[in-house]
Amino acid sequence: MPSKIPKSGKTPALAEVTSGAAEAPHEGLDRYDVAILVELQQDARLSNAELAARIGLSPTPCWRRVKWLEEQGYIKGYRAEIDRHRIGLGVLAFVRVDAERNNATATRELEDAIRALPEVISCHYISGSGTFELQVMATDLDAYSRWAMDTLFKLPNVKDLHTSFSLGEVKASRALPLGHLKPRSR
Repeated sequence: MPSKIPKSGKTPALAEVTSGAAEAPHEGLDRYDVAILVELQQDARLSNAELAARIGLSPTPCWRRVKWLEEQGYIKGYRAEIDRHRIGLGVLAFVRVDAERNNATATRELEDAIRALPEVISCHYISGSGTFELQVMATDLDAYSRWAMDTLFKLPNVKDLHTSFSLGEVKASRALPLGHLKPRSR
């Protein structure tokens, strides 16, 4: 489906790229590179021809740019976004984990144990109270409770857990804001 071009004459991706950008140019990216990132975050299944048309390039240079963005690590991968409710994951918990000891070896041991847990979809080392903030998925509250007692509390160096549950998602986008990227000229 072709994208609509606003009154400015720019595709939505190019319009986003050229408006609200920060003053400092981002190293290595021009307006087409940033436009590619904008479009692929919206729909990573675009064919190269569709992507090229949306950003105003011919297919071959567009394909080369996508490959370069992948090689440089700007694009880390492509994934399907799955509706967690449709597959029976009704509980999203935010869990602050307080570690028993905060030394490098103990912290690495706990990080490795957390990384191995498929129920943990996100983990951040945080400032303030607590050591880690986790996002955890479970089928229901009973399943979360059992998992926390049988798995999370048994991880190395866990001192305490503080859990909050999502009551509803207001926004669940994985798209990164790109307005701060002021593309360089080529």
